[in-house]
Amino acid sequence: MLTQALIFLTVAVVAIPIFQRLGLGSVLGYLAAGAAVGPSGLALIADPQETLAIGEFGVVFMLFVIGLELQPSRLWQLRVPVFGFGGLQVLLTGGLIALLGHFAFALPWNEAIMVGGALALSSTALGLKLLTDRNERATPHGRLSFGILLFQDMAAIPLIAFAPLLGDGREAGPHLNGLLIAGVLVGMVVAGRFLVRPAFRFVQMARSHEVSTAATLLLVIGTAQLMHVLGLSMALGAFMAGVLLAESEYRHELEANVEPFRGLFLGLFFVAVGMIADFSRVADHPDVIGALVVGLLLLKFVVLFAVGRLNGLSSAAAVSLGVTLGQGGEFAFVAFGTATVVGAISAEVAAVLIVVISLSMMATPIIFFVRDAVLRRLRHARPDSPRYDELHDSSNTVIIAGFGRFGQIVGRVLRTRHIAFTALDANPEHVEFLRRFGTRVSYGDASRVDILRAAGAEEAQLLVLAIQDVTVSLSVVDAAKRHFPHIKIIARAHDRRHAVALKRAGVLFVVRDTLHSSLEAASAALEKMGLPEREARKTIKAFLEYDEARLEEAVTLDDNPENQRNRAQQYTAELERLFEGDVAEH
Repeated sequence: MLTQALIFLTVAVVAIPIFQRLGLGSVLGYLAAGAAVGPSGLALIADPQETLAIGEFGVVFMLFVIGLELQPSRLWQLRVPVFGFGGLQVLLTGGLIALLGHFAFALPWNEAIMVGGALALSSTALGLKLLTDRNERATPHGRLSFGILLFQDMAAIPLIAFAPLLGDGREAGPHLNGLLIAGVLVGMVVAGRFLVRPAFRFVQMARSHEVSTAATLLLVIGTAQLMHVLGLSMALGAFMAGVLLAESEYRHELEANVEPFRGLFLGLFFVAVGMIADFSRVADHPDVIGALVVGLLLLKFVVLFAVGRLNGLSSAAAVSLGVTLGQGGEFAFVAFGTATVVGAISAEVAAVLIVVISLSMMATPIIFFVRDAVLRRLRHARPDSPRYDELHDSSNTVIIAGFGRFGQIVGRVLRTRHIAFTALDANPEHVEFLRRFGTRVSYGDASRVDILRAAGAEEAQLLVLAIQDVTVSLSVVDAAKRHFPHIKIIARAHDRRHAVALKRAGVLFVVRDTLHSSLEAASAALEKMGLPEREARKTIKAFLEYDEARLEEAVTLDDNPENQRNRAQQYTAELERLFEGDVAEH
């Protein structure tokens, strides 16, 4: 076991930096490393199935973390992409593959249906990993990808459960009992609400990070094992456990505890996928295997593109959806294993399809790389999508990123003192509107290093970050800090949480939306209630100074909601005592 661990760590340390440097991503590095050390390569590890079984916990941990990020109310909002478009994709893809399997490859109907259902599933681990690495989880195609993947994970359960009905009478273990499953799911909801939270409250009394981590692992692995015993998906069970705890006060701590294990086991999973493929079959029949891989990727791409367009995605986003989910998935390995045992599919067909799925997963990161290059070229060539303005090195010492109401006021004040600036905005309609009224503003995405450089960031002294969107704002800060460390940044914050994130990112001067106008209104309210103007101004000044000090303190503290609530109550009480002391002195 220790030897295998050393092999895994060695190939990861060697392969991942190389593939990252080549721009092919870490996933392809893991897959290639697995192929190199597996039975079809150097044969350093003889039993890849054992590695795959352990590596599947990477998918379990990943879906648990995803569940923690999804509140039940938000999950309900996703019902259309999950059940509507997810169901449509599985039915269309599975049906077409089943028809092709029966009529083109002469598979019996039971095998064709099993093959169609299994190949309709995509890789949750691979798809979400690629989207996360490229910061595309929040994009339209990223959200639809997640909904479809979630439905596929649920669809894998009946596919595996009903495999004996398509078989030749052999058993694959106990049949699933619908009432038992329903009882377990209800029990999970009750346990999550009335048992898990009190249990974690008890664990926190120990004030031990190790005990907290052990409790988190016990919850995730215990839930996964319970689902496995029942013949259900371990990953889906972990996802449900995450959703049930998404609104708990321990959400952030649970996520932090699981994060190191998620990355480690997910990497191991991809290594195992690379190991299980029998590449000797590729050498024996390269034309057949190659045609099957290309055919699978193309068929799923066409269906996903159509589903994406039906959902309202742009052509580029629909292409990204097809590329993200075009490969076969890890649940197909489980489905084919069960189907082989019960006689629903022959061992020879299963072995070939496992190679096809593995190769399709290996091809996906490369296709992503090609997609990025093609979409960049199309974005510049397409006439209905305006290109960013051609900027040249500017002598202006100030750059204003985001030229809405906030940015425009800053620009007008600078202009009154004859301070030149370069204004950037990523909304083409807004830029066109401002230009109609004679305002000089350039169309450009300030989170891109080349745009900042063209705007004169290498010589500029100041960047005024007037973008309200939190994600984009932090991306601009990251780009500026990394490539132009000399430039000073004044940043607009949408709210207190945004302000804390900006300060943690190294922005020293942050202006919060509505703060000063709200304090002006509060001062007027105090005066209208009979407080002298001098006292009202003094109160506002004391409040602002105290609030700024607490904001700086929040930068170094954790984000636990319960702790935040307690601190807010503590701060309010301290301010009340401060003002009561002033009254007593007078």
